[in-house]
Amino acid sequence: MTTRRMFLLGTGVAAAAPLASYPSAAADVRGGGRPDPDSGRFTIAVIPDTQYLFDQDRGDSEPLDAALRYLLDNIGRENIVFISHLGDLVENALRSEIQDIGRSFRVLDRRRVGYSVLAGNHDINSRTDDQRGPSPYLDEFGPQRFSGSPTFRGASADGYNSYHVFRAAGRDWLVLALDWRMSAKGFAWTRDVLAKHPSLPVILTTHELVEADDTGVAALSDYGRRLWDDLIADHDQIFLTINGHFWPPGRTVLRNTAGNDVHLHITNYQDRYYGGSGMIRLYQFDLARGAIDVRTFSPWLAGKKSLNTLARKELERSGDVDRFTVPIDFATRFAGFAPIPVRAARPAKELVIPGTVAYWRSDSLTDLSGNGNNLRQVGTLTGTADHHPDSPSHGSRFFGKDGYLTTVDNAPVNRLRFDGGYTVETFIKLPAGFNSPWCGLLTTLAPGSAAGKTGDDPSEPICTLNLSDGAGLQWAVFPDNQNGISTNWGHEMDEETWWHVAVVNDGTHTTLYVESSPLLRNPDTPATGIATVGSPWLVGAYAYNNIIEKSYHGWLGDTRITNRPLTPKEFMTH
Repeated sequence: MTTRRMFLLGTGVAAAAPLASYPSAAADVRGGGRPDPDSGRFTIAVIPDTQYLFDQDRGDSEPLDAALRYLLDNIGRENIVFISHLGDLVENALRSEIQDIGRSFRVLDRRRVGYSVLAGNHDINSRTDDQRGPSPYLDEFGPQRFSGSPTFRGASADGYNSYHVFRAAGRDWLVLALDWRMSAKGFAWTRDVLAKHPSLPVILTTHELVEADDTGVAALSDYGRRLWDDLIADHDQIFLTINGHFWPPGRTVLRNTAGNDVHLHITNYQDRYYGGSGMIRLYQFDLARGAIDVRTFSPWLAGKKSLNTLARKELERSGDVDRFTVPIDFATRFAGFAPIPVRAARPAKELVIPGTVAYWRSDSLTDLSGNGNNLRQVGTLTGTADHHPDSPSHGSRFFGKDGYLTTVDNAPVNRLRFDGGYTVETFIKLPAGFNSPWCGLLTTLAPGSAAGKTGDDPSEPICTLNLSDGAGLQWAVFPDNQNGISTNWGHEMDEETWWHVAVVNDGTHTTLYVESSPLLRNPDTPATGIATVGSPWLVGAYAYNNIIEKSYHGWLGDTRITNRPLTPKEFMTH
């Protein structure tokens, strides 16, 4: 029988040192670059059962050595932050075998790369649990080996269970590397580690947990049921488990007692050509997309100049249990133990930066810039506490198609031409099923014809930030230096999501931003100023030929206009 292994853990209580005592892994990686601990895209590499590669005099270390070289060479490119072996390092638990694979892993020790190993049933006496005492495995891969590791945090007193903490996406993550069979003491130690790190998301690696049928659907093994019932189900921090031991590979999702999904994966290829050909699996996290992309392949085979008939079939695994994407809304999944702190509201005076012309919030019709660009409400609008996470105020207005705002007749902004440039910012959120016709977010009442413009459609407003029928952003303006309309186009906006939108004109060119990201369709033709004629600005409505129509349907948050171009770092979100 094949074994299962753990994949990224370290230890804990026994020789645990404080995090600060370990130098950063990034500072010591050579050759293949350095991992970025702040990037929201990072990779965890998993190495399943290598036992047939280390089988007395019948093995070959080169497939594993090639895999480790690949990982080291691609640390920077793939942002590899941790490497985990899932157990069954060797076939017969012989000291000579274990010393051989220990030599292979020394390349990681020399580079001070964070990694974990764990004992599978072929690495020790499989009839024993973690209280088995001394063994060749423990002599080679016990806590003493990891004393210089940048991620190792401690081990159980017996030395067979460990945990590691690595840094990625600006936060700490914990990996448990658990023995083939944990004793009651092992379970107690693991619970203690989790209790001492209550806010860290946890990846659990072990040799045996789930097994799969020929369709790739995984289910708990008998021992896996014990792990689930006595540990995983009641610890919401554990969101992903990875094991080896059985084949074929597979996966499943179980619901823990907190009502959250736990993803359970088995990966093992020892039954394939050349003992698995040193196959590795990359778990590529992408927090912005809310996904983990999983890829399985053999760097050893990929590096060969020519492949034989069997090798060509094993270069990369492409089935849906070997190459797939796990969708996870990380913020929601981790909210029960590590909620994202709510950004505090900021006083209006902090938003009145140099060049501010007008600043409006949902709880007042007064221009908070102090420039007298006050608003008047027409129709029905609803104040809400809903807001963008980075909104200065914690509120918004809901526009239900029958109400809008307008600047008062004598507002100074009505007459400004913004010849030196401008920035218009607001927060928007579209309701589910958004199907409004072309509607305005911020629009001047007067048409281009009032400013003497005759190009394009002079009945269109002098300037307007609006949404098309497909919820696509548009900024259209009659600038001082053109007879027609200069138009910036955005993409369709997702519903039920808050977006920060900004229009920035540097005195010559205009750029449309969403979430501080510049969009594509910004005109290169110079557009200077706004051909203002003294008419009011409308908030939440669109005007055509001086007639107000097409009110907005959705939420609008804080809105600010400045008479200079702002950089993204000056936007209201920062």
